[in-house]
Amino acid sequence: MKKAMNWLKNIRPLKVLTVFLAGIFLFMAQACGAPGIATQPPQPGAQAPNTERYDPTKDYPLSSPAGGMNNFSDVDPRARDEKAANDRADALAKNAQRNIEQKSVDSPEQYGRNYKQGTPLGERVKNLGEDIGSSAEEVRKGVVKGTQRGIENIKGNTQNAAEDVTKNVQRGAEDAGDAVKRTVRDID
Repeated sequence: MKKAMNWLKNIRPLKVLTVFLAGIFLFMAQACGAPGIATQPPQPGAQAPNTERYDPTKDYPLSSPAGGMNNFSDVDPRARDEKAANDRADALAKNAQRNIEQKSVDSPEQYGRNYKQGTPLGERVKNLGEDIGSSAEEVRKGVVKGTQRGIENIKGNTQNAAEDVTKNVQRGAEDAGDAVKRTVRDID
């Protein structure tokens, strides 16, 4: 109890008043120092009370309708390679057209018409057989070509492996000779 009484006697009223005033000063400086925080955000130019307010969302450019899904382009407008995508689509369309022409059909409509009008079954089977025959021939050529390429790769790999083995044996022999020489030197 004596310690508490001595502590209270050592507290001076001037120190307490100084700390209290410093706290109030800090509180008032924070509360009243920046009047712009609680005000309305700045609007571009002076506006009359009945005019339309500034809308920052209208500053973003919008995509214009281009005919894709929902009448907009199917490519992300932020992407810079829309031309590349369009070029690829054109190339695919040309490839499809070339395939149609190679199969001796003048147009997709004619192919559909021939099928609907009932091209004789024998003729359809003959055409199908020719397509399968040409496809099988293409597959055979691809397999032969791939097999030849694989055999050439195997030959090259075995030659490289043989060369690597001989080099490794030579290096091993040299390293062993060096180790023997060091051991002999260490013994002397």
